[in-house]
Amino acid sequence: MSEYHRIKLVPAGPVTVVHFLDRKIIDPAIIDELGDELFALVDRDQHKSIVLNFANVEFLSSATINNLIKLERKTRAAKGALRFSNLRRDIRDVINILRLDKLFSIHVEEAEAVESLTNPGIVSA
Repeated sequence: MSEYHRIKLVPAGPVTVVHFLDRKIIDPAIIDELGDELFALVDRDQHKSIVLNFANVEFLSSATINNLIKLERKTRAAKGALRFSNLRRDIRDVINILRLDKLFSIHVEEAEAVESLTNPGIVSA
């Protein structure tokens, strides 16, 4: 498995849970490195079922949101699935305002997001 600097991977059976190490993802260099690491999960390391846990994240820039949109597309193209969990209310509000709640599958808790990937009958919150 590759070494990552901006994320921590936690295996949950067939699902890979990603915890972000940065609380504020606003610096362009950090955004680029984070994007490269997230894309490598799918492109290089062949992870197909991914949960992004945002519990540690206090702020996301628009460039970070753009990378998340790209990651969603990459994951789908690889015949995988992406879920979000543990979003702060203000981040979730931004996603809703941008109408990205139609693109992203968002769950309140990590366990719920993992379950939705292992049991497709679970719907997002």
